[in-house]
Order: sequence, then structure tokens, then C-alpha cells
Amino acid sequence: MAYITGEDLEYIRGEFQKLPRKVTLKLFREEGTPTGDLLAELMGELAAIEPEKVSLEIAGPEEAEGLGIDKLPALVLQGDGEDYGVRFFGIPSGYEFASLLEAIQDVATGTAELEEKVAEALAGLREPVHIQVFVTPTCPYCPFAVRTAHRFAIASDLIRSDMVMAPDFPELSERYEVMAVPTVVINEAVRFEGAIPEEEFAAKVLEAVGA
Repeated sequence: MAYITGEDLEYIRGEFQKLPRKVTLKLFREEGTPTGDLLAELMGELAAIEPEKVSLEIAGPEEAEGLGIDKLPALVLQGDGEDYGVRFFGIPSGYEFASLLEAIQDVATGTAELEEKVAEALAGLREPVHIQVFVTPTCPYCPFAVRTAHRFAIASDLIRSDMVMAPDFPELSERYEVMAVPTVVINEAVRFEGAIPEEEFAAKVLEAVGA
């Protein structure tokens, strides 16, 4: 069964052909699990659209710790082998499929379009930042929060940003008391709900590191 067809397929092909660098989708999964197998199938289809621009790599457990992979399934996006801290945990379905396509485009350029104030604030970071954005497939506001977090990761080597599909990780969602989405958790220190402007989001990042 094909998941990407018709106009969607042609649109994605056109966007992938414009990518300035090759993007690798590094997939971590446990074989034989419905979520892991479905993600592998979907990413296989995506990579097959324009293989010279987007490729799929099945990663082994020996790579997981170094890339901060602590749950499965997971995707790490790399541009020409360079890691930008962009992560997807669970299946980026529904509205989050758009987040994945946007992340591929951003990683391919290796740059993040941010307001000047925000870029300056992130450049001043001196310690690691871990952003988790909990989402659901049906939330129309979640992609904005996810893309903001991913752009922050691209802008700073000290930031790692995760999209976390809340229904795929119920125990984690319960731990962080995810009652609405998007819910954003930064360094276990700051938590907020909603898709907020990037300047406010950056302020939350600075708050999480005590800056």
C-alpha cells in the first residue's frame, strides 16, 4: 500500500529537486513493532521519491546514545552527514508530515530563518538545551511549535529539538502531564503549552538555562 500518491507525490518531488544538499533520514526502530515498521515503510517511500536528494539509512543501536536516541522509533535528519539536532520520535503523521518536509528543507540548507534578536539570543547560549515538543497528528498549531524548535536547533550547536508524537509515547506524555498540545518541555525546567512567537519561545529557552 502506497502512502504518498497523486498530487502529494508530485509536489514533494518538485520540492526535493530544489534541495541544495542531500538529506539523510537516519531511522532507529525496533523491528516487528507496528509503529516502527510503519515509520520505516513511510520513510522508504519518501526517500524513493528523489533518491539523489533524500536517502534513508537504518541505524543500529550503537549510534543511538551518541545522538540522544532514548526511545523508538526515531528519526534523525542530517545534511551531508552533518547533525543539526533535529529529531522526530514516533510517526510524523497528519499535520506533522508537513513538519517533516519543512525540516528536510531546512536541514538541506543548513540555515535557520530567525528574527535577528532571536538569532543573537541563541548565539549567546553557553550550555546544552533539550527541547521536547509534544504533538498529535490532528493538531493544526503543533507544526509551528515544532518548526520553531527545529530552527533553533539548526541555529545553535547547543540545542537539540525533538518532535514527540504524544499518542506513541503515553508514559512519557503522562510524566510531563500533557493535557493539551503542543506542550513544550525545555531542559526539564520550563514547560508551556501553545504555539508562541519565536521571540517568546527563545525567552523560554533562556529561562531554562537561567540566562
